[in-house]
Amino acid sequence: MGFTSDLSEEDALLRARVDDACDLCEMRSCPRFVGFLDEHRQAVARAVLREKGTFSFLFYGGYEGAERTILGVFPSFLPPDTDLFPLKAIGFRYRRTASLSHRDFLGALLATGIKRDKLGDIVCGEGLTVVFVDEELAPFLAESVNKVGSEGVQALFPYADEVIVHHEFCEYRDTVASPRLDAVLKAALRISREEASRRITAGLVSCNHMPCEQVAHTVKEGDVLSVRGEGRFLIAALGPLTKKGRLIIKLHKYL
Repeated sequence: MGFTSDLSEEDALLRARVDDACDLCEMRSCPRFVGFLDEHRQAVARAVLREKGTFSFLFYGGYEGAERTILGVFPSFLPPDTDLFPLKAIGFRYRRTASLSHRDFLGALLATGIKRDKLGDIVCGEGLTVVFVDEELAPFLAESVNKVGSEGVQALFPYADEVIVHHEFCEYRDTVASPRLDAVLKAALRISREEASRRITAGLVSCNHMPCEQVAHTVKEGDVLSVRGEGRFLIAALGPLTKKGRLIIKLHKYL
C-alpha cells in the first residue's frame, strides 16, 4: 500500500483503544466511543475497523465536515445515531472587531487543565466562536472561560445554532510526468524531484493522513497530502493529458 508499517507508541495505544471499543460493544451490546481524533488518528482507527470487519461505526464531530471527530462503534441492531455521541457545542460571543483566532481559543481552553483529546473543532467567525467538547466537561468550560487573550467572551451553552465553516485555500495548476507521489510533491511544493524524494523517504509526507515513505506511491484525485512544515494539499483534479502526454494537476493548498 505504500504506507509505513511501524506504529508510534501513541498509534499503538489508539489501536488498542479501538480494538477494546469493538470488543466491549459486542460484549455489552451498547455503543462505545473513542475520541476526539484528528485526521491521522481517524485513519489509524479505520485500519483497525477494517481488520475487525463486522462493526457498524461513525466518525462524528458535531457538524457536517468536522475535522476532529469521535469514533462511535455501534452494535449490529442499532444504527449509528449522532444524538448518542458524548459531545456538546459551546458558543463564545465577543466584539466583532476583536481578532481572536483558533490558537487563542485553544490556549484559553487548555489553560483550564483539560487535555487536547477532550476538544473537537474550534470554528472561529466574526464575533462568535463555536467549540465542540466532551459533554462531561462542557458545563465546566462554559463557566470557566470568560476571557480569551485580553478579550472578554460570553459563553452560550448549550449552543444549538448552525455552524458555518469557511475553508480558505489557494489554487494552482501544473503538469506532472505521472501520478507518482514524488512527481506530485514536486509540483505541490515547487521543488526538485530529488528534494521531493528526500522528504518522502525522510518520513515528512503523509497521504490521506497516513505516513507514506514510498516515492512511487500512486496519488489519486481527492487524496490529501500533508507535508511537515508545508501544510496540506488536496489533489482537486488529476488529468486530462496534455498533447505531450503529461498529466494536468489542480492543487488546493489549505490556508
